[in-house]
Amino acid sequence: METVAETVSRWRAEGIPCALARVVATGGSSPLATGTAMAVSATGEVIGGVSGGCVDGAVYTLCREVTADGRPTTAVFGPDGDELLAVGPTCGGSLEVLVEYVPPHGGHPVDRVTAALREGRPVVTTAILEGPRAGDWTVLVGDDDEASPHPGGHRGDDSREHPGGPIRARAAEMLGRPGTAVVASPAGRVFVQSLAPPRLLVFGATAFAEALVRIGALLGYRVTVCDARPVFVAPERFPAAAEVVRCWPHEFLRRTRVGPSTAICVLTHDPRFDIPLLTEALRTDAGYIGAMGSRRTHTERLTSLREAGVGESELRRLRSPIGLDLGARTAAETAVSIAAELVAHHRGGTGAPLTGLEMAIHR
Repeated sequence: METVAETVSRWRAEGIPCALARVVATGGSSPLATGTAMAVSATGEVIGGVSGGCVDGAVYTLCREVTADGRPTTAVFGPDGDELLAVGPTCGGSLEVLVEYVPPHGGHPVDRVTAALREGRPVVTTAILEGPRAGDWTVLVGDDDEASPHPGGHRGDDSREHPGGPIRARAAEMLGRPGTAVVASPAGRVFVQSLAPPRLLVFGATAFAEALVRIGALLGYRVTVCDARPVFVAPERFPAAAEVVRCWPHEFLRRTRVGPSTAICVLTHDPRFDIPLLTEALRTDAGYIGAMGSRRTHTERLTSLREAGVGESELRRLRSPIGLDLGARTAAETAVSIAAELVAHHRGGTGAPLTGLEMAIHR
């Protein structure tokens, strides 16, 4: 959703209307998760996708229709879907898609979402799925005192309030915790989507970091690179990073925001940096902490960390050597190995080849 929202805001700035499609419900072995988005501009450009390909063509057509008439719609694809669409996921699952018109001018909540995500702030959106108020949005941004209603651009009626009560309470509850929900309200079903950009803190401005920053940004992380060595901390080396910081790593970690959605990757494998940094990192609630180095380096590092007072339960959180066993040799391959472990850790994957595994692909 983040990349799609940015593109939609850019189209709006260029005076181009578009349609935004989001997966609001899934069933069975659906290819992509709820909240996945796709947008189609009035000029025919496409960003994102809702199905991995199998129903994107039909959704593209719906987006063109919504752009033309300005009226939101929902459609169900799959065994119980609309037969007139004559299409469904090849995997046998189902998905429901909300398609909304996004005008080229005036205020629209998608711009507020884009601004919040660029600043690294969590945001929750709600959208009414059906009835005369279908397409009405409201947006709640972290650190905001209030969430203002933003009616859908198809009607332009600012006088109606968005359904409050349980919807507002659910949005506030989900703020900062990525996920989606469909909640019943007097106005009809409401789709609630919470977006909280995960952070990737990369310590060590190395060639490995150059590759990992690019992949991390592609995965949706807001990436920070930190190193104390001035000659290596050049922002032009890391164009995909949200910030490049010159500072002693452990000092930066003490003053920056760290939470369960934060991943910390230590790529320096230099005890001067690693020991104070990991001592600090293992006492945070970061969701992932990994460190680069050989098995010998790891053994020596554990000894130093114990001497620094780090407990055994904290040490068990450390993933070192970092990454999955891919046989990686180059910096790019190593970055893929680390990124693969990040995804497996976040999604609960095994890291094993899917071939031969007798288990659901989409859990």
